[in-house]
Amino acid sequence: MNLLAIKALIRKEFYHLIRDYRSLYLAFAVPLILIVLFGYALSLDVDNVETVVVDYDQADLSRDFIRRLGASPYFEITAMRSDTQKAIADLDADRAKVIVVLPADFSRKLHADREAQLQIILEGSDPNFAGIIRGYLTAFTEQYNSKLLFSFLNRQGLEKINPPVDGRIRVWFNEELESRNFIIPGIIAIIIMIVGALMTSLIIAREYEQGTMETIKSLPVGAGEFLLGKALPYFIIALTDVLVAVLLGQLLFDVVMKGNFWLMIAASSLYLGVALALGLLISNITKSQLVANQMAILTTYLPSLLLSNFVFPVINMPEFLQMITYIVPATYYLDILSGVYLRNLGLAHLWPSMVVLALILIILAAVNWAYLKKEGL
Repeated sequence: MNLLAIKALIRKEFYHLIRDYRSLYLAFAVPLILIVLFGYALSLDVDNVETVVVDYDQADLSRDFIRRLGASPYFEITAMRSDTQKAIADLDADRAKVIVVLPADFSRKLHADREAQLQIILEGSDPNFAGIIRGYLTAFTEQYNSKLLFSFLNRQGLEKINPPVDGRIRVWFNEELESRNFIIPGIIAIIIMIVGALMTSLIIAREYEQGTMETIKSLPVGAGEFLLGKALPYFIIALTDVLVAVLLGQLLFDVVMKGNFWLMIAASSLYLGVALALGLLISNITKSQLVANQMAILTTYLPSLLLSNFVFPVINMPEFLQMITYIVPATYYLDILSGVYLRNLGLAHLWPSMVVLALILIILAAVNWAYLKKEGL
């Protein structure tokens, strides 16, 4: 292993990065923009849902129902309409997600201890969002029914009846159920793929396009030295981006790592090695920066975003897609990040995912080395 050759290649790559402002933008600006945009814009939490109410009853119990609904953190009453058609116009204009219609006999039926029906209309263009809202409304209605039932028993002079099943729910790992606690670690995986795979997918292809690859082949540089010299600058840059993402996650979004910091760095280094090796392999095969960039997006960035259990749960995917997720490195890295950030797990629990990442890295490095030897390096 010729350390002087590796040092010369590293210096050459850093010089290119300094001269090419677009590479620096991709290396530093894009990750910062991503963490801010994903952290603030991408939220899986459902609260303050715009709700329009039509109260035909205008009586004590209907007003009590509306007051309690508005006091819930999940619903925000944005308008009171005099009839249903005006409320539907709000739904059509996307000024509301929920319409609650209380009939004229709502309070009268409840005072008579009879069943009172109300109408709830949901905006269901996003079925996931609508399903969550329906769950909230069902829970709210059941809670309101319990209040009315206890009031009825008091009027009858009966004792309060305790429910036969008392479910005591306790949330572990993400006690506040804040989506940002899961999203911020996931962004780190995306940042590594952008800086690692997308940028390194261009560097060998660039040598071929500029005609300097033949010159490099004539130098006393082996395939392993060439790969290390090309990859190490981007390893340093990507690891710096990871540290910045961890810091911004804590400062901007109050997402604190519960587990061991050095275990996260070790896992990030493994995953970064996989991303770099994958990018170099794409660059080796395509020998064209344009083709390499497009292939890197299709084979690294998009699978990491869509098939890693980050945005979309793998369990809800078709079986053939679930099988594909087993070969997506981000799946294992996100499992490690979840364990370190949220569950405070150590190496004893996370070593299987780290072993898989190490195996993928070894395979990709061997394929890269063999391909470069075949090319005469």
